[in-house]
Amino acid sequence: PTVPAAVRWLINTVFMAIMSMILTCITASMAGYALAKKRFVGRQLLFTLIVCAMALPKQVILIPLLREMSSLNLYNTIWAVIFPIVGWPFGVFLMKQFSEGVPSEMLEAAQIDGASEAKTFLQIVVPMIKPGIGALAIFTFINSWNDYFMQLIMLSSTSNLTISLGIAKLQAENATDFGLIMAGAAALPIIIVFLLFQKYFTKGITMGAVKG
Repeated sequence: PTVPAAVRWLINTVFMAIMSMILTCITASMAGYALAKKRFVGRQLLFTLIVCAMALPKQVILIPLLREMSSLNLYNTIWAVIFPIVGWPFGVFLMKQFSEGVPSEMLEAAQIDGASEAKTFLQIVVPMIKPGIGALAIFTFINSWNDYFMQLIMLSSTSNLTISLGIAKLQAENATDFGLIMAGAAALPIIIVFLLFQKYFTKGITMGAVKG
């Protein structure tokens, strides 16, 4: 049986937001830990570039992103919206701030005990920065879900549209206010994700406020 367009759009959006959330949390936590606890040439310069990138509007890099996605044959696929979000500078910045709170003594003790870098990160660092990961998960999910501009540029075929683009398409083609009808369904996954990560989100914001 044919899947209704609205259901397909909702599935596309949920998949996009969840994958963006997972990949961003993984890459940002590793990059933030490296910038906070590892000493290598160009570390400060790299962090400065990341901070500067936070103030860079996405419209500035839109054309290079579009060309890159096209060259990778990812244009008009959900991945063309996911990958640009994965490299979110704010995520790296946030996780670096949380990683700064990990005691260096614990990392040195793990190294003396023969723990590998991966084991140290997964068993020591990740549990300690879990509130930051929870906060980043919510931020990323909402940012990905509501990124109408990038979705509009990267997606064109009807089957690949997200719920936001689909609602806009229905409003343009029909007099019925489908936006009002589908608003609750579109907001429901965001509410669910917030409820799931609410404990970590609140703790993460509190820790950030105390640290500041």
